[in-house]
Amino acid sequence: MSSRLGPVITLTTGAVLAVGLGVASITAAPAAQEAANTRTNTATETPAAEASAPEESAAPASPSPTATEPKKIEKADYGGRVKGNGALIAISIRNGKAVGYFCDGRTEAWFKGSGTAGELRLKGVANARSTVKAELGGGRAEGTVTVAGRRWTFEAPTVEKPSGLYRATAIVRGARFRAGWIMVRNPAGGYYQVGAAFAGEEQLDVPELDSGQPTAPITVEGTTVYPKDADSFVEEMQ
Repeated sequence: MSSRLGPVITLTTGAVLAVGLGVASITAAPAAQEAANTRTNTATETPAAEASAPEESAAPASPSPTATEPKKIEKADYGGRVKGNGALIAISIRNGKAVGYFCDGRTEAWFKGSGTAGELRLKGVANARSTVKAELGGGRAEGTVTVAGRRWTFEAPTVEKPSGLYRATAIVRGARFRAGWIMVRNPAGGYYQVGAAFAGEEQLDVPELDSGQPTAPITVEGTTVYPKDADSFVEEMQ
């Protein structure tokens, strides 16, 4: 009896074992596949994340709005001769604002505009067709001045007081008095100055400034007049 049951038991045991192994295989297969998918996804996602980081860091910074703006000249004074004319020209710049004056003793012209590092552009106060255009650098202003339809070149080095530009306004004999002066150092010694003065439309003899104290009061036909240096009028002429 027992000899007949032995093979049956053996076969039954084998079948149960086979079924158990099959179930284990089926259970393990999805887990293994899930792990494989996880590794694949991780390998795929990681390089993309790493690739995006350098791209962000390599993005160029936006330029500053003021990076290309010309630098304003805080303070500068120029004075020199106009070539082929004998006149003098003086230019004063304060915080980027500029005033110029051309004078040969009879003809005069005032200018206003702006001065930046490397460039000067001025227009006539009384006549916008009068201009001063110059390059600034190397301790000088070099360019052209146009007055009454005529153009000349000039070269004006930087100057220090008492050289420079002066101006005065007042009421003389009931008329508006205005005068301008340019003073530059004379290589032979002392100072050379030229200017023009008007009461209304009438041209007057221009009084000479004291080179030792150019802003000292002067008398014009019985009226005391107070000349001013560029520090006092560049802003108000704009």
